Amino acid sequence: MTRPELIRSFTDAALSPDPELASAALMIARVEYAEVDAARYLAELDFIGVEARRRLSLAAPSADTPPGVDAGIHAKVLALNELLFDEIGFAGNETDYEDPRNSFLNEVLDRRTGIPITLSLVYIEVARRAGLAVEGINYPGHFLVRCRDPRTLPHTEDLIIDPFHRGTLLSRERLARQPGGTRLPRATKPQILTRMLVNLKRVYVRMQSIPQARDVADLLIAVDPSAIHELRDRGLMAYQMNDFAAALRDLQAYLQLIPSGEQDDETRQDRERIWEHVKTLRSKVASLN
Repeated sequence: MTRPELIRSFTDAALSPDPELASAALMIARVEYAEVDAARYLAELDFIGVEARRRLSLAAPSADTPPGVDAGIHAKVLALNELLFDEIGFAGNETDYEDPRNSFLNEVLDRRTGIPITLSLVYIEVARRAGLAVEGINYPGHFLVRCRDPRTLPHTEDLIIDPFHRGTLLSRERLARQPGGTRLPRATKPQILTRMLVNLKRVYVRMQSIPQARDVADLLIAVDPSAIHELRDRGLMAYQMNDFAAALRDLQAYLQLIPSGEQDDETRQDRERIWEHVKTLRSKVASLN
């Protein structure tokens, strides 16, 4: 798959109304693993999902169900946690959080470890295959998932789950003590994939792996063309790679897209810095023609 083909395929998958996340996530893996066998990893998720469906069908409510929580849903979540974390062995990679492999679904499935966003994606995908509705939560700093209480009664509680910490269930009281508080915005499919890409780009930039970081920026812009700071960053990375024409194109577009009107000091300084780059790039590109 060529780079333009990958971008087109990823865009189609990321923006599709189909809730399935794994196919798009495996396309992200092609940034590092061009020949990744997506069918193999989708089949593995299907296999785990079949077993999870069987376990959930047998899950019986327990006496320690928290107040206000649906006992049946609680039992199913505990059964899924037992399968994924106790038996299969998924766990957060706390010893090497910055390892780029934590952001690739194929590596997470092979190594049984990852970061909050990728472990949450595994959790969502297995739960979906098992018939349990679980959604992502765009919690600041640490991605979480939620299994909603199917009842509409007052004082019912959703189950908030932390896949990075082996499926720990988080109470509202515990969340209230966290920086993100109890505001729990649902993450859309594009937002989940974008968060994966942002994490991966940050890791590559820290590693000075600029070609890979630029490829990730391509996917970020494909999902959200309005992400003008990603356009700026891609232009700066192209500049580092001496791809002057591409750098000029992106940085000029960035300057045109910055909102007009009142700008804070940081935005003005950034605009001035990028304008200086553009002037230099125009000279470089002209000298090559």
